[in-house]
Amino acid sequence: MRRISTIGGLLKRLYRMYNSQMLQVLESRGFTDLRPSFLEVLLFICENEGPSIKEIGFGCGLKKQTMTSHLNELEKRGYVFRQVNASDKREQKIFLTEYGEKFKLNLFECLGNIENEYSLLVGEVEMDRIEHVLENFHTRLTTNQIQRKASEAFQNLTLDF
Repeated sequence: MRRISTIGGLLKRLYRMYNSQMLQVLESRGFTDLRPSFLEVLLFICENEGPSIKEIGFGCGLKKQTMTSHLNELEKRGYVFRQVNASDKREQKIFLTEYGEKFKLNLFECLGNIENEYSLLVGEVEMDRIEHVLENFHTRLTTNQIQRKASEAFQNLTLDF
């Protein structure tokens, strides 16, 4: 039990350090109105052209209510705009504004600098290994959760004959 607690604590501290470093650099470039919780959402939008709210929520692991709140704030601050999906009028796609595109360039440059800094600290091979281990761990946890939910749903089925 202590091992998973240690791993969780380390991941949380690394994530906070990474977020703090990102915000600091972005603030120095004029993006002073961001919160740490916005970074993950904006990064997903920057990496995926015109995602739906549902896709962003799934990709970031956030609930719909949280997503709506974040997107409302990002829209107010001029980073994103919503557009009704032409093929499904019930769905909205999220796009970057001109200001959001400017942010995207700065974000990707900042990410590149941080990645270079981390690679210098631990080496390229170690960075690749860390990425692989975390991806593998995440995939297995996600697969396990999906299988567990499917099993629970199956067990909750009642057959009427």
